[in-house]
Amino acid sequence: MAYLYPFIAVFIWAGNAAINKLSVGVIDPAVISFYRWLLALILLTPFLLKGITKNLQQIYPHVFKLMVLGLLGMASYQCLAYYAAVTISVLTMGIIMSIIPLLTIILSLFILKVIPTQGVLIGSILSFMGLIWLISGGHPLLKLGIGKGEIMMLLAALSYALYGVLTKKWAMPITNWQSVYVQIIFGTLALLPGFLLSDNITINSDNVWLVLYAGIPASIIAPFVWIMGIKKLGANKTALFLNLTPFITAIISIIFLHETLYSYHIIGGGMSIIGVILAQNLKSPLFKKASNESD
Repeated sequence: MAYLYPFIAVFIWAGNAAINKLSVGVIDPAVISFYRWLLALILLTPFLLKGITKNLQQIYPHVFKLMVLGLLGMASYQCLAYYAAVTISVLTMGIIMSIIPLLTIILSLFILKVIPTQGVLIGSILSFMGLIWLISGGHPLLKLGIGKGEIMMLLAALSYALYGVLTKKWAMPITNWQSVYVQIIFGTLALLPGFLLSDNITINSDNVWLVLYAGIPASIIAPFVWIMGIKKLGANKTALFLNLTPFITAIISIIFLHETLYSYHIIGGGMSIIGVILAQNLKSPLFKKASNESD
């Protein structure tokens, strides 16, 4: 039963990629981004505000860190994904999201001073080749251009990978939910200017269900079951479930959005995912330490 927790989280997040696409033309990316986190903030407040108030002395020294995390994980990551959905398919979004674990490992080399491994080198090369194959539509020698949507999705993936690394680096003496709540406050504030500058901020029968899905399952339920998965299985085992994201995303996009699965999706996505798996599991050090000479 413990394995259901991360699986449910990944399934919800994969479904949210479809929500990104379905929101195109129905609600402005800046508007749904803001409403999503505002809704989550409102729903979480009755459960967390009292504890936050009591724990202000422990929270205050970490306000800047929480603000940075809120900007990365709540504001930029999802907002960029909404904008990317305007020009690229859900299949492509899912495959690009699949490299987040690899980007996390690469960033950890520099930020957490993790020892580089053979898996990181081989996995990075293979995943990069896979993304080139995907973005070029299977013709890397003929179509070398990269579109705005792909760039935004890559920046979104990088933003979330950096969020994950900094979360690990900045261990704080507050609960996970208190940390998330304060991050949501900063993320919502960061999204407010874009919301106010939008031409149409109306919630109607066409877009309300998109906001509800993004604000409740994707922003509250998925993080809750993901945290439960970490408690039950440990961080490493739980993180492996992220590798299922592109597969579930592909199934959802084909069945519900009627997107077409092309060979370059399979080849490029397969190379990227194999690269991520190698980076996670091939842990032999890239450089052998020189043996210390006796004095």
